[in-house]
Order: sequence, then structure tokens, then C-alpha cells
Amino acid sequence: MQKGVGSVISTYEDRQRATARTKVEAFARELDYSLADLFSAEVKATLAPAPAKHRHPKNATVVWFGPGRKPQRFVGNRAIGTACLMLVR
Repeated sequence: MQKGVGSVISTYEDRQRATARTKVEAFARELDYSLADLFSAEVKATLAPAPAKHRHPKNATVVWFGPGRKPQRFVGNRAIGTACLMLVR
């Protein structure tokens, strides 16, 4: 019985959704629009990656961009007073 009730509910919801869609399409047509005009997906601009602010002095491929957690080598070396990252200019 549970299966029958679930399928009846889903078909009822599908019919209601189809009815609502036809009503909305008719209303949009009255205003000289289509549903694609009203509900088109807007394309968001993607952000470029942030430039590196700090670079490891011995290995130039290791960089730190600034926000977020500091690299462990930076935290550890700063505690003992040595510079382990250079500021990128």
C-alpha cells in the first residue's frame, strides 16, 4: 500500500507542476516574454587567482598567497628569528 500511495503522490505533484508551468508560460506570453527570457541562467565572472605575496627563498615554486593559515615553516622559523619567506615584489 505504501508504494501505491507514493506513486499517486508523485504523479499528482507532477500534474500540479505541469499545470503551474502552463499557467506561467501563458502569463509570460501575454507579456511578450518566454520562460527562457525570464529564467535564463546568468553567467558569473570567475575571479583570477590571487598573486603570490611570499616566496620561499631557496625553492621559488613554494609560495604563500597571504590569506589563510601561515605555512608551518614560516611560523616555526619566525619563532626562532630567521626569515624563511621573502616578500614578492
